[in-house]
Amino acid sequence: MSGLLLIPLLAGSLFGAADRTWGPAVACPGSAGAWCRGAAVVEVAAPASASVWKFTRTQGAKDGESFAAIMKTADTTQSDPDFAGLIVRCAPKGKVDVLVALIRPFPPRSRPKLTIAASGGGTLTFDASMAAAGAAVLLPDEVSAFAAGKWQTTASLSVVVREGDSEIKGMVALNGLREAYHSLLANCGQ
Repeated sequence: MSGLLLIPLLAGSLFGAADRTWGPAVACPGSAGAWCRGAAVVEVAAPASASVWKFTRTQGAKDGESFAAIMKTADTTQSDPDFAGLIVRCAPKGKVDVLVALIRPFPPRSRPKLTIAASGGGTLTFDASMAAAGAAVLLPDEVSAFAAGKWQTTASLSVVVREGDSEIKGMVALNGLREAYHSLLANCGQ
């Protein structure tokens, strides 16, 4: 038995397909001239850069108060383990906040320096503040204009968060931001 046939058979046995009747042989995706039988070909998850924006709604401190947000996880192949991703959320009085989510929090009273570089060019450095008990870095109000405009046509953002001697780097793909942002705005007042 050739190695090309062994892999689909092993995959079939691992996923409970070894004891069923195999269908006709078909060309295996991505393998020139190799043949597979049945449905024992397993799809592999897409890379983080292809992930979608996640919509969330969280309960506010007041009864009946809730906040909508969109989130995109970091490209883990190009980010430090302590970098989680990017959050764009509805804020009171019609504002939109942009935050960088972290795995390892900074002290809540920290004032980190944040540098953002867009893949198409342009680098900005901001003094930021902490939110969510130090697990998220709240960017200044003027950054929300980038999420509403320029970032919607940018492929990715490179982010560096510096606080004292600590530095956390990350990369976030921005594909799908335009649609996610418009969906967020439609849910902000609800």
